[in-house]
Amino acid sequence: MATGRTHRPATRSRGIPEATVARLPLYLRALTGLSERSVPTVSSEELAAAAGVNSAKLRKDFSYLGSYGTRGVGYDVEYLVYQISRELGLTQDWPVVIVGIGNLGAALANYGGFASRGFRVAALIDADPAMAGKPVAGIPVQHSDDLEKIITENGVSIGVIATPAGAAQPVCDRLVAAGVTSILNFAPTVLSVPEGVDVRKVDLSIELQILAFHEQRKAGEDAAAAEVGGVSEVVAPVVRGGAAVDRKGPDGDMPAVMPA
Repeated sequence: MATGRTHRPATRSRGIPEATVARLPLYLRALTGLSERSVPTVSSEELAAAAGVNSAKLRKDFSYLGSYGTRGVGYDVEYLVYQISRELGLTQDWPVVIVGIGNLGAALANYGGFASRGFRVAALIDADPAMAGKPVAGIPVQHSDDLEKIITENGVSIGVIATPAGAAQPVCDRLVAAGVTSILNFAPTVLSVPEGVDVRKVDLSIELQILAFHEQRKAGEDAAAAEVGGVSEVVAPVVRGGAAVDRKGPDGDMPAVMPA
């Protein structure tokens, strides 16, 4: 089977937009689910709903692949699975190394989705000498001193960094120097790479902060909606000098500035 070092997907040369490339895995996941249920065909509306996009965008994305479906029938599920898998480069073997086998690295090593999606964990690497030789997910951990040798011997072009932030850039530099051209970065830091090297960053804390923003905004919208419906049922008093002072002014409105 071909390795990742010698075969690369042709999405860039074919002019497929990056936004479309980012959605292809969503379509593939939805299509795989349909295939597992032995569904032979699917309409653009049904597939778009399953992938979480609108049908017009889906049809535009598929036009870049040269796939237009059949009027009144829809898209052939098995053919689309093959077509998208081929476009993403998943019809070949992609050996991957994971560097940093702490809690996160070990969890990634144990993730069963790699093999089913065309990725083979070729090696686990850690800088701690005490980790060397210990099996994680059935794979013995190797010391980082051998990183370059491991990359070369396994023909690795994709590296996963799960180290602490301070170690991420030096590890990245070594991976790139050894021939790795694509990096998935789980370390909480921004990596600097030369042209021709692709980096995808996964930062769980940032995603949680974004969710917190939306939760706060929804809470504010709910509070505003309640205000529109009428004044609050309970007005909290202001305590001054041990006595509770009503927040409303003489005309029933809250003063803009409370007196000193």
